[in-house]
Amino acid sequence: MKKYWLKAIGVVAFATVISACGDGEAGDEGEEIDEPELEETEEPEEEEEENGEEAAEEVDENEDVKVIAHRGASGHAPEQTEPAIDKAIEMDADWIELDIQQTADGELVAFHDDEIDRATDGEGEIGDHTLEELKELDAGSWFNEEYPDKADEDFEGVEILSLEEIFEMYGNDINYYIETKSTYLNEDMEEPMVELVEEYDLVEEGNVIIQSFHDDSLQKIHELNADIPLVQLLWWEVDEETGEMEEWLEVTPAPEEMTDEDFEEIKDYAVGVGPHLEYYDGTEVIDEDFVQKAREHDLMFHVYTINEEEDMERLINWGVTGIFTDFPDRLHDVKADMKEE
Repeated sequence: MKKYWLKAIGVVAFATVISACGDGEAGDEGEEIDEPELEETEEPEEEEEENGEEAAEEVDENEDVKVIAHRGASGHAPEQTEPAIDKAIEMDADWIELDIQQTADGELVAFHDDEIDRATDGEGEIGDHTLEELKELDAGSWFNEEYPDKADEDFEGVEILSLEEIFEMYGNDINYYIETKSTYLNEDMEEPMVELVEEYDLVEEGNVIIQSFHDDSLQKIHELNADIPLVQLLWWEVDEETGEMEEWLEVTPAPEEMTDEDFEEIKDYAVGVGPHLEYYDGTEVIDEDFVQKAREHDLMFHVYTINEEEDMERLINWGVTGIFTDFPDRLHDVKADMKEE
């Protein structure tokens, strides 16, 4: 896979990625959201910046939108398992998105839900189990049962993977888009995460982005290592009666109410934003003007989780710089068709 250089001491030239959830067909939108989930260039010359701030160089209008494999190619294989990651690599995804939780014995593992019931044959909260206990679970058979048309006997018995295992298996050959999950449960997960990405030289080599809905988690990571590119995830809830929108963690005002100051506050610690397109009831929460306003502040714009081709094409035309999808192959096809038009 391609390498995308991300440098903190100096201007960064790269163009994007994204995260979120899905339901319906494997990975389609509708499931609970993630907690309520680059321009190819030569390594830039280093330039001193005040306060060690990172900057994302504005993406060229014609730069390809980056394909972010949501929990791996989770529309084709059990999410966040080795088969899903391998499928994403086969499909030439630019980035592999991974949700990270913390076990009872302090290990970091790739798993989305706070409870293990849906995606394994176990039950209870993931944080109540040790890594050794989680390793005994079957994290693949549920996929075969849920999506028989995509079933594969090789999925049976696949394991939950620790973040360190994943880094050990794939090294610097892929790009990791990591999310700190449920930080109200996974307290102090940021320091061991930063230590791991540093140990495997992912920051220096430009192979990592970290995202979160929790701005305090991102700011903690920024304090630990200001060179790590960060993306602020956003989720707006829509009042059924009034249509008014409210960001569920009050990180920002409603999209149409966001000011230049709001965008700059995010830019103090992050290089991009990761919003959703629709609320559960189908209400669209962002539009082209909002995308362009974020881009005017040199923020990457990564939308989650988009599985319909029509939405992919529309978002690309709006100017987003990356799309999270359960189907990396589908997004590549859309991009190819648009180039031919």
